[in-house]
Amino acid sequence: MAKSLVPDLILHRGVFATLDRANPTASAVAIKNGRFLRVGSDEEIVPLTGPATKVIDLKGHRVLPGLCDNHTHIIRGGLNFNMELRWDGVRSLADAMDMLKRQVAVTPPPQWVRVVGGFTEHQFVEKRLPTLDELNAVAPDTPVFLLHLYDRALLNRAALRAVGYTKDTPEPPGGQIARDDQGNPTGLLLAKPNAAILYATLAKGPKLPRDYQINSTRHFMRELNRLGVTSVIDAGGGFQNYPEDYDVIQRLADASQLTVRIAYNLFTQKPKQEKDDFLRWTASSTYKQGNDYFRHNGAGEMLVFSAADFEDFRQPRPEMAPGMEGELEEVVRVLAHNRWPWRMHATYDETIRRSLDVFERVNRDIPLKGLHWFFDHAETISDASIERIAALGGGVAVQHRMAYQGEYFVERYGAAAAQATPPVARMIAKGVNVSAGTDATRVASYNPWVSLAWLVTGKTVGGLQVTPQRNCLDRDTALRMWTERVAWFSNEVGQKGVIKEGLLADLTVPDRDFFACAESEIADTTALLTMVGGKVVYGVGEFSGWDEGTPPSPMPDWSPVRRFGGYGAWGEKEGAPMQAALRTNASAALRAGAMATCACSSACAVHGHDHLAAASRSIPTGDLKSFWGALGCACWAV
Repeated sequence: MAKSLVPDLILHRGVFATLDRANPTASAVAIKNGRFLRVGSDEEIVPLTGPATKVIDLKGHRVLPGLCDNHTHIIRGGLNFNMELRWDGVRSLADAMDMLKRQVAVTPPPQWVRVVGGFTEHQFVEKRLPTLDELNAVAPDTPVFLLHLYDRALLNRAALRAVGYTKDTPEPPGGQIARDDQGNPTGLLLAKPNAAILYATLAKGPKLPRDYQINSTRHFMRELNRLGVTSVIDAGGGFQNYPEDYDVIQRLADASQLTVRIAYNLFTQKPKQEKDDFLRWTASSTYKQGNDYFRHNGAGEMLVFSAADFEDFRQPRPEMAPGMEGELEEVVRVLAHNRWPWRMHATYDETIRRSLDVFERVNRDIPLKGLHWFFDHAETISDASIERIAALGGGVAVQHRMAYQGEYFVERYGAAAAQATPPVARMIAKGVNVSAGTDATRVASYNPWVSLAWLVTGKTVGGLQVTPQRNCLDRDTALRMWTERVAWFSNEVGQKGVIKEGLLADLTVPDRDFFACAESEIADTTALLTMVGGKVVYGVGEFSGWDEGTPPSPMPDWSPVRRFGGYGAWGEKEGAPMQAALRTNASAALRAGAMATCACSSACAVHGHDHLAAASRSIPTGDLKSFWGALGCACWAV
């Protein structure tokens, strides 16, 4: 056999859902140089094994293409992941508050405890948020910031002191600082409907040092790999400046430490200066610059601030400014001229219609054919707008925000209006490019299986049936929304999203059969194995020995990730804190690799960069700083 045909890796005895319509099922694949070399039966693939070929026995497990999130904020989220206590997937407020109490106990001043999105009060059995009194009782001295969707933030008294809000603080535009009878802030911040006050307040909190941000980003990617995610499209974000805030992800890309493929869009940061931003960026950056792991994907999701229709369904729909079209047209002409595709945040059909007027006008002068532009969200899009998008060759990227905000939408607009919000099945039927994602992390959770469950069942995370079954998707179509269909949105059709010869070798082995498990079990799915480019970036249980993706221990040492992990507080549910989970999965070689890539600023005189050795010792010491410090160990300082 020619050397070029000898696989680097073979996976066999699996049940592959390839999503390749010409070859829909297989039991084995051969991988070479990060791509699928052959896809077929064990009888066809196993004989290709060479002397250096690694072979993984899948033992009958279902295998899916790697999941691709069409809209997330991984670059911004990664910088903060290790600082955030995640209530995603926690089923009771009592449990959530217990997590908060325990995190407060280990968080040193001047740090905050932050719960930043990914949950809704409706997921709790109590069907409510904590009160300010409850927050103050749990955390009298440690600042606590709790962000709930795009509608409100709760701050305890310590957080109010930290951000400096007093009776003299003016009301923010488009928002409200709730006050008591004497005019003093109570700790409740409201978006009405502009969420700027929520984000501006969050931005006042302490930031991780650069080395810790690198570690934090690696753990966020690891969490996504744990859920079967292999690719994302990053939608930029407020307070995410380019190129300054892209330094961490660029460093990881340069060091070949990305375990999730990232296509990134650039989000303007300056109201009334948006055109200047895009003129500068189109002059200094090239569309698609980068490689298969980290590449430029155009503009958005913010193109001009005057067109941003905030989707707080507890508030009336905002009217866009009369000058929106002129500002948007200036930017779109710059993008079209430079052949940059764009994505545009648009919740309501009223915004979409006015934006399409602009796109059609630009198209008459600068044809948009071949540009992969699209709207994000589009909850209330009309049939007429769907047809206009199809005619222009655009797309719609939907996210599962209704799974978190469906109750509020029904409360304001009625159950009938929510039945096709957004009308996913109708968009597919009309031939529009459409795919799915999360819009994580500040509203919905980053968990792709929650989105897949919503697409299939039409239920919110609180159990409300908002979409009738006739408007839901079958499982095959829902899975394609998270794989094959996403490739168009990053202009990678024919490169990923399907298990097929020649495509990137990205796949996941879920812990249950997506096509056979009960609907109620879909959202709780995790991965047994996840592979990106032929490399196992996550493996547990029988596949733990193949895991090449274990990052160094979460930093700083008080990080909520160390104890709780991520979605659903899995770090505790699986019987051990994060440190133990890392020890279980790490071989000696991986441990050495973790030491070599440790992102801390200095080595310990006793343990070098093997800080885990000190932190994991079963010695009855309550004060690691005093005990290990007396021995000359500085691992406690990491």
